[in-house]
Amino acid sequence: MLYDNTVEAVFLERPNRFIAKVRLNGKEETVHVKNTGRCRELLLPHSKVVLTKSDNPERKTQYDLIAVEKAGLGLVNIDSQAPNALMKEWLTGKFDVIKPEYKYGNSRIDFYLEKGSRKYLVEVKGCTLEEDGVGYFPDAPTLRGVKHIYELIEAHKKGFRCALAFVIQMPEVTEVNPNGRIHPEFETAFEEAVKAGVKIWFIGCSVTENSLIPDTNRIKVEF
Repeated sequence: MLYDNTVEAVFLERPNRFIAKVRLNGKEETVHVKNTGRCRELLLPHSKVVLTKSDNPERKTQYDLIAVEKAGLGLVNIDSQAPNALMKEWLTGKFDVIKPEYKYGNSRIDFYLEKGSRKYLVEVKGCTLEEDGVGYFPDAPTLRGVKHIYELIEAHKKGFRCALAFVIQMPEVTEVNPNGRIHPEFETAFEEAVKAGVKIWFIGCSVTENSLIPDTNRIKVEF
């Protein structure tokens, strides 16, 4: 996926999870953060960040913060809307039917897919947390994420081919582990899903200031 109107800035602070203060063209600017996760290891004072400028003049914040440079790793995309958009692009042409936001049970699963007679349910998670070359999810407790995993387990029992897909929004990292330190229940649900037969997909991505693109060398997917 591609971004328009990108510009570099310097991160100053994050007063709350929705906004940040940055230095842009020598002036302080308040911008919208397109990720409500903690991102504490990423959004550090004086870090280089990437912004996109909105074409809506009525917005209170004219810029969205979409990426940040992490020392020793490179540019990390933190746009929480990007994983689903990228996944839809990547799935196109690989399946006969693609339906986003599919209602199943008491949840909306990110994608319902068909390939021939096979039916799939795929839940997408974006990974931005890296430690020692390994990705971890989540970076904050996610009750919704746990709920969706158990929905996938039940769907698998009923004949769907189910997958939990991690879009890795940073370079080099090839796999993602459940972050039991942050959310033990997610780790438990993840392990139960694997035992039940839910597939784990890894979509490693190349990140630039104006793009997030699947890296064919870091894609591990089993249909």
